Order: sequence, then C-alpha cells, then structure tokens
Amino acid sequence: MKEDLERTESAVGRRTVILGAGAVGAAGVLAACSNSDGSNGTSVDSPETMASTEVPSSPTAIAKTENIPVGGGLVVEDKMVVVTQPTEGDFKAFSSVCPHQSCNVSEVTVEEIICPCHGSKFSSETGELINGPATTGLAPVEIEVQDDQVMSKA
Repeated sequence: MKEDLERTESAVGRRTVILGAGAVGAAGVLAACSNSDGSNGTSVDSPETMASTEVPSSPTAIAKTENIPVGGGLVVEDKMVVVTQPTEGDFKAFSSVCPHQSCNVSEVTVEEIICPCHGSKFSSETGELINGPATTGLAPVEIEVQDDQVMSKA
C-alpha cells in the first residue's frame, strides 16, 4: 500500500511539474508576441499606409515621358504607380492602389483615374477623390523628370 501511495505522489508530482513548465512556456510565448502597449504586435495597414511604404527608397525609373499622353496617364503596375500628364510637361504621380479595398486603378482619362473594382474615381491632376465608394484620394508619389524618364524621388 505504501508503494502505491508513493507512486501516486510521484506521478502527481511529475504531472504538476510538466503542467507548470507548459504554463511558463505559454506565458513566455504570449509575452514575446505582445508589445509594451498591450497589443499582440499585429496590425492591419490602411491603403494609405501601404501605399506610402511601397514607394522605392532610392530614385527609380518609373516610365518614359513619351509613354505618358498629355491629358492622360499611364498605370505602371509593377511599380504600383499611376503617372499622369495633365498639361504638357507637367507630370504627376500617385499610388495606383485604391484606398477603398486596395484594388489597382486601371484607366486614366483626361480628368479621371478609375478603379475598376467598385467605380471610385480620382482627379488625374491631384489624385483627390471625385466619387466613391473610396473615402480618400490616391496617395501622392514624389517624382522628378530626368531627361526622358519619370523617376521616383528618394
């Protein structure tokens, strides 16, 4: 009987140690995944935030000026930028990511940049919202023209 009692106490002791170690490990994982502000470290970027972080960090060629029509524009999908030329020699650039649901704009007319997903329209001159469902305009992208190239600014 004494041996049975010792085995039971020993088994309980091992279980307690194993469960305790698991709890300590779980607490460590939770602590590592949280920030000092109490959040879990994850965040959802808004389209405005995403667009601002997608601009290249050093000057990069976006498009040739000859490919951007006066009174129109060009969507450069691989750079996630739309470049317009409202008047001759006046180039503007905006994120091609629609702030409504992050679709890429697809068309530039004389006055508008159009998102095909839900019909939001933006000014081709300023990037400002013309009509929604988006609630804000397209994020501007700083550019400069060097020779025959539209370049992103660093």
